[in-house]
Order: sequence, then C-alpha cells, then structure tokens
Amino acid sequence: MKKVAVIQDLSSFGKCSLTAAIPVLSVMGVQACPLPTAIFSAQTEYPSYFGEDLTEKMPFFTEEWDKLNANFDGIHTGFITGKEQIAHILRFLDTFYKEDTLLLVDPVMGDIGEAYQNFDEDLLAQMKELIKQADVITPNVTECCLLTGLSYGRLHRYKNENDFFKAIQEAGQQLQRETGAQIIITGIDPPSSLTDSRLIGNMYVDGERSFYSSVPFNGKSYSGTGDLFASVIMGSLMRGEKLTQAIQTAETFLTAAIQDTDAEGTPAVAGVNFEKYLRLLL
Repeated sequence: MKKVAVIQDLSSFGKCSLTAAIPVLSVMGVQACPLPTAIFSAQTEYPSYFGEDLTEKMPFFTEEWDKLNANFDGIHTGFITGKEQIAHILRFLDTFYKEDTLLLVDPVMGDIGEAYQNFDEDLLAQMKELIKQADVITPNVTECCLLTGLSYGRLHRYKNENDFFKAIQEAGQQLQRETGAQIIITGIDPPSSLTDSRLIGNMYVDGERSFYSSVPFNGKSYSGTGDLFASVIMGSLMRGEKLTQAIQTAETFLTAAIQDTDAEGTPAVAGVNFEKYLRLLL
C-alpha cells in the first residue's frame, strides 16, 4: 500500500484538511499518515473555536519517522499557520522527499479575494520557496493571484470571458515557469450574463498545454472543497492515473457532494456531504 504524509491541520467541525484528506485517500487505497500543523475545535470560519498551534511539535514527527526508516510515496501539504511551519516542512522534505516521491502543495492562503487571518508577506515568501519543490500545485484563484502578483480585483472586473481566461492562463503559465510543477488553478468563476446557469471550473497548466473544465455552480463557497479536490488528485496520482483523469474524478465527486449538500440546506461553513459519495472514488 502506498503511503502519503499529509501535513495540514485537524479541524473537528468543517469537514476540511485532515478530516477530508484521510477518508478520501483511504478509500482510494492509500495510507494517509497525518502530520498535524494545528488542531481546531472547528475550522476558523466558525464564529467561535479553540485552536492550538503545533509548530513546535512538528520536528518530533520528522525525527520519530526517520527513526522508523519511514518512506513516503507522496507528500501533501495544506493549511499551515505561518512561515516557521514551512521551514519545518522544508526540513521534512530534506529527509523524506526522494526522487520517486510526489509532492503536492496546496498553498492555502486565502479565498474569494481575501487572505486568511494568518497571512503575511513572510508566509507568502516562504510559500514561494515551498512551491519550487512541488510536483503539483493546486492554488485557488486568490492564491494564484497572491503567488503571481495578478490583481484579483482587476481579474474580476473583466466583462469578457476570453480576457478573463487569458489572464488566468498567463498567471498559471508564469507559476509553471517559476516552479516547473504541474498547476491546477481551482474555483475559477468566470464572468457570465447567465445568472441562472453559472459554471465553476479548474484550469490545468503544464509546460506544453493547458485546458479548462467546468461544472454547475450554485454560487456558494463550502468549507473543505479545495482540500477534498487536492486529496482526490493525490489519490488518483498514487493509483497511476493521469492528472487530466484525476481532475475529472475530483469534479464528479465534488459535484455530487455539493448538490446533496445544497439540497439539504447545510450551512456552507459546515462543509459538504461527501461521505456517501466516497464510493465514486473506488
């Protein structure tokens, strides 16, 4: 069985980060080995929560796993609390990232044009160093803007869909040139005059080509969908599937979960009802 080290937080409510990654990877036949960056009673968009930063504990995982002569087929990073954690992750990579290891970095820093509370310029600078080592990077549009300097406000002032997509594609190509990684920009919500039939999609960019695929969009932003998407990508790649196929699998899975969640009227902060659709990943 292939093993993936999953470096991100554990939130008890919100169906995100480790509580999203572990079941997805498990059902896809991959052993998830969590290295928690923080623990939260609920993800940070809830009105109240308890949190504990585990920055000082992270090196113990590296040391103990090294004593066990552990090895990983994949390493998947998500939410981190600050630049110090990225320094720990870079040292983790020095120990466990080998020639045949796949590193997927989900550069969690913000969404819908807003940076998260823990964001600062030092974190951005360190994240730029981390993504240089990645094989696959899965930023949402906001994170792509932060990493490339593309103006989120200017991007969403485009009225023409072609201009909008061209700007995102150029940002993705810039990111690809700077890192050499395969890029998947997620949560792309293009301008449209058809308010009753909106679409949201993902753009894949590598050194030779790019393509865009989309699914129906209900206009809501649910907790954990980016984490679920990245986890399906990792699970698919661990099974030897092509990245284009992995994206299609993730979109099918998330579309079913989101439609179910919308039908039940579940609050967006609580995440999506993905559990009953894990069977789609078998």
